[in-house]
Amino acid sequence: MSMRYAHTNLNAKDWKKLRDFYCDVFEGKVVPPERDLGGEWFEKASGVKGAHVRGCHVALPGYGEGGPVLEIFTHENGVGEPGAFNATGMGHLGIMVDDVAETYKNLLAHGGSSDGEIVSHYYENKGQTLTLIYAKDPEGNFLEIMRWDDGKLPSAI
Repeated sequence: MSMRYAHTNLNAKDWKKLRDFYCDVFEGKVVPPERDLGGEWFEKASGVKGAHVRGCHVALPGYGEGGPVLEIFTHENGVGEPGAFNATGMGHLGIMVDDVAETYKNLLAHGGSSDGEIVSHYYENKGQTLTLIYAKDPEGNFLEIMRWDDGKLPSAI
């Protein structure tokens, strides 16, 4: 059996606005085609009567062609508000960057926000310092903007 990670979905109030945010702030690239999914087959697959979404896929940096994408959809029948930071379910997207402060400044300039501040924490077991801030995209989805002190962009903490 073969498996690989494919995508993470964000349900957006305005998929075009979030598409532009992730492309502008995190150097994402749209992977065509735009999606317009609905009909009986989609209702059956989702279990939602009248299910109909529009949106796109955005490839974030760090992977070659065919890598995982951020799938941004707007449900034609509306979506609920994002949960709290400590709610069950997906908590945040972690994005490694070269410069946390500059990326955060760009995030704010494109409609993002944060209740926290940039901090650094030394991991004794790794011998490295992690600099990060938890922020939000324009629709309130949580992001972790992070960098390791040695300049390398490891795949995980």
